[in-house]
Amino acid sequence: MERVAIQVRVNGVEHRHEVEPRTLLVHYLRETLGLTGTHVGCDTSQCGACTVLLDGKAVKSCTLFAVQADGREVLTVEGLSQDGLHPVQEGFREKHGLQCGFCTPGMVMAAYALLQENPNPTEEEVRHYLEGNLCRCTGYQGIVEAVFWAAERMRAAQAAD
Repeated sequence: MERVAIQVRVNGVEHRHEVEPRTLLVHYLRETLGLTGTHVGCDTSQCGACTVLLDGKAVKSCTLFAVQADGREVLTVEGLSQDGLHPVQEGFREKHGLQCGFCTPGMVMAAYALLQENPNPTEEEVRHYLEGNLCRCTGYQGIVEAVFWAAERMRAAQAAD
């Protein structure tokens, strides 16, 4: 099988590998790099459990080939915080934004992307932004509260700088 060389910066670390052109980004992250925080939910871009940031934008890594990430930067849930939990992760813990936890990494990454774009979203904006991510436990109210909790902490930290 043909293999293609790629160079990807994941969570701040450069990686070079040869991959099959059909390798999905989610499989590259999980199987080649061992970053299993990114989940494979539906494999059809419906659930969002595989959400990561590609060059700062939330994408569903089950619908991208690893070769499409060549020369680009990927942020996974493992890369959100280098020491301790990121405020978005803390918010999910504090506001019970997780139940079974399967959707949580994708929800966290989508929420993080939202707060990078809009540090003070309305409830409607939060719900709209996260509508591509499904929680099979239907814990949406806790997830929305987690995003607001994180937004408040992130704004306070930015004001303190």
